[in-house]
Amino acid sequence: MESKSAATRPAFPAELEYQSGFGNHFSSEAIAGALPRGQNSPLVCPYGLYAEQISGTSFTSPRKFNQRSWLYRVKPSVTHEPFKPRVPSHGKLVSEFNESNSSATPTQLRWRPVEVPESPTDFIDGLYTICGAGSSYLRHGFAIHMYTANKSMDDCAFCSADGDFLIVPQEGRLWITTECGRLQVSPGEIVVIPQGFRFVVDLPDGPSRGYVAEIFGTHFHLPDLGPIGANGLAASRDFLVPVAWFEQLPRPGYTIVQKFGGELFTAKQDFSPFNVVAWHGNYVPYKYDLSKFCPYNTVLVDHGDPSINTVLTAPTERPGVALLDFVIFPPRWLVAEHTFRPPYYHRNCMSEFMGLIHGGYEAKADGFLPGGASLHSCMTPHGPDTKTFEATIALGNEAGPRRISNGFHVRVVFNA
Repeated sequence: MESKSAATRPAFPAELEYQSGFGNHFSSEAIAGALPRGQNSPLVCPYGLYAEQISGTSFTSPRKFNQRSWLYRVKPSVTHEPFKPRVPSHGKLVSEFNESNSSATPTQLRWRPVEVPESPTDFIDGLYTICGAGSSYLRHGFAIHMYTANKSMDDCAFCSADGDFLIVPQEGRLWITTECGRLQVSPGEIVVIPQGFRFVVDLPDGPSRGYVAEIFGTHFHLPDLGPIGANGLAASRDFLVPVAWFEQLPRPGYTIVQKFGGELFTAKQDFSPFNVVAWHGNYVPYKYDLSKFCPYNTVLVDHGDPSINTVLTAPTERPGVALLDFVIFPPRWLVAEHTFRPPYYHRNCMSEFMGLIHGGYEAKADGFLPGGASLHSCMTPHGPDTKTFEATIALGNEAGPRRISNGFHVRVVFNA
């Protein structure tokens, strides 16, 4: 293999190639023949590559839950200098929620969209925690972050040792380079970066902001469909996984920024971490276009529970109880007769964090803006505002079918 002489990452092509599926065992080669045949770690790998496994579950997890991938790279990840606390420290990230670093309130909370900073800020420095529960040390819990950024990451890669990142861009596309390949993610799409993967975020459109849900100790699954049947909601084939792509560049002073216990640590190395020539496995980054979601709704009376709009779920050991559900309210028809059609007034044992990608939300006529957020904690009452209630009642029982098509209302629902 010949080294590339460029000192910067090549620009993303207009169209990237992907593999499709959810939970599949994938394989990909940037150079034909780079994957070993018949075994994972031969004495000498093709092209003199190094075999490296990344495990997303314990070795002895049941096979149907076991997640791991084998990466074949130009240089192993272990060849870096010792990790040191990042200076200056970040100070805005939390992964262990307790009385010393956070406060609990049952009050309904709403945040207006945060302006993108004027000073140069990349994805790492623009990331900050809004709320969460549990502990990454105990491997049970979650954190909800938001980010605002205006510059690409330079000469560094980010990695969360705490949990999986589900990233929901609200403004600005993200060009994400991972060890498995590259993904382009636009507003209206989501991307999941599993725990431990190193990645870089470039901002082709400049200013960018969005939401991040991070889960500790588990991974996202497709929800069971139950009586819905074999089809509906998010289809496995619509999830996209990158193909192998690598760069073999000298990078003196390249920095790995690793989040561990909510703190940031840095380690220097002299090469790009994106030197994986081939890989195979089922522990991989992936993206999904929310416009492909197939929603279900009531066709006669009453308002369906929001769980019918679950895209991904992070299950717990208790059947039917999620650590965190990722739910959307996409364009759809409302047709229920003799029914109060907006979301009903509610007190929930699950806390509800909401964000808005674009458009509006049928339960809030004013004040809930794209890029903003709201939090309704466990058992805190919430529901439509007065303006929405009065407008709905004024329509009476002859409202007729109505199509909601003014954008995605993205809701992340989690239990505390």
